[in-house]
Amino acid sequence: MNVQHQSVGRRGFLRGALAAAVLVPMGGTIASCAAGGGGTTTGPTGTVSDTNPFGMAEKATLDAVIFKGGYGIDYVEFAGKIFEKTHEGSTAKISPSTDIAQELQPRFVGGNPPDLIDNSGAKAIGFSTILAQLEDLTPLVEAKNLEGKVIKDTLYTGVLAPGTFDGKLAALNYVLTVFAMWYSDSLLKENGWTVPKTWDEMYALGEQAKAKGKYLFVWGKEAATYYQEMAIASAIKEGGDEVRLGLENLTADSWSHPAIQSVFTALDKIVKAGFFKPGGSGTQFTAAQAQWSNAQEAVFYPSGSWIENEMKDQTKSGFNMMGAPVPTATASPKMPYTALHSAAGEPFIVPSQGKNAAGGKELLRIMLSKEAATNFAKTKLAPTIVKDTVPADGFGSTALVSQTKLLGDAGEDIFTWNFVDLYGTNKDQLVVWNSFLDGKSDVATLTSALQNITDKVRNDSSVKKIEVK
Repeated sequence: MNVQHQSVGRRGFLRGALAAAVLVPMGGTIASCAAGGGGTTTGPTGTVSDTNPFGMAEKATLDAVIFKGGYGIDYVEFAGKIFEKTHEGSTAKISPSTDIAQELQPRFVGGNPPDLIDNSGAKAIGFSTILAQLEDLTPLVEAKNLEGKVIKDTLYTGVLAPGTFDGKLAALNYVLTVFAMWYSDSLLKENGWTVPKTWDEMYALGEQAKAKGKYLFVWGKEAATYYQEMAIASAIKEGGDEVRLGLENLTADSWSHPAIQSVFTALDKIVKAGFFKPGGSGTQFTAAQAQWSNAQEAVFYPSGSWIENEMKDQTKSGFNMMGAPVPTATASPKMPYTALHSAAGEPFIVPSQGKNAAGGKELLRIMLSKEAATNFAKTKLAPTIVKDTVPADGFGSTALVSQTKLLGDAGEDIFTWNFVDLYGTNKDQLVVWNSFLDGKSDVATLTSALQNITDKVRNDSSVKKIEVK
């Protein structure tokens, strides 16, 4: 990013991330969230120094499990090689996972979790269930990076907020994710189309696209909730903070908010008009994405900024991928059209009971070095939370340049939410959204089903609740 856009982006994250993540417990305290950490670190310790700030033992073995999604795991392997070079005789074992919850919950129960986890993906572990077992990562961001700079001073403002619960930095979200409606700039120019700013304009474009034998949208079964993300973002722009806070705090009838209903109604009209490519609930999500990025059967696709890297081998030459803000329901929303859902994502956690928790923090420290962060941006075409690692030309990526522009245009109007990840509801919501996008339900059914999922969490006394203010 160039200097001008860095400055604008930082102000936006300060407003959006902090507004979304000032978290306090609901209905009692979360005893595990004391600032001192949430458990006893086990395993041997070594000498503390600037090059070993967490006292990792010499010739230690590190066990890291990384979600293998759109970003792969090679960026962690890159840092792992630096880890092994920096700590001669130590070994970094980096293992992939596509189902973090199923694979690692038994290890948490058994008291032998990995030393570092990328708790991401549709099947991540709900944070409310493991907060007590996670290290406070404040010492990590207060330590110096490989270049000798204090880590927290090298990060974008506000990016620590999404992983902070009741004053405890329980997760370090590594990637600066921009959520947008992605499209081929060359396809739009070829057809003389412009990006719709309202749902009415989107419907009108759907008719034009249909005349050219194309759909507006496509989806895959594992990613149906990408359209939930798009709908929530649109509704927050339309109705303001009260929409976001209602969902975050599991409020009764929160899904019935007029702004949400207006977006659901607009989507239902698009589904009923046949502007979604049929069969998505039976299509693997990357195959569906290829229908958009390679075959160009659909015009738009809502996703996080991992999409370019995820589909880099299945994107048509000359596609010129770019992102746009999601539409609003009316021409006079409470937040401007340019407002944006963006947040630090890919939450890395260090379990206190890991055999080498100090090693988990050390690998994260290395990942936050300029060398490792620049490698990520260059190879994944997405920025990390570390500043000054992306050049103005975006390493030749139109999508990365587009992200910079989106952040700059949004200014301080940047927001995020955490309730889906916090309470692990995505799995249940996938079923609901697949049915809706298939045209097998309506707005009332969608609303009721989503509210039932929210109510189930709210009424479950065994689930620790987090209030968002």
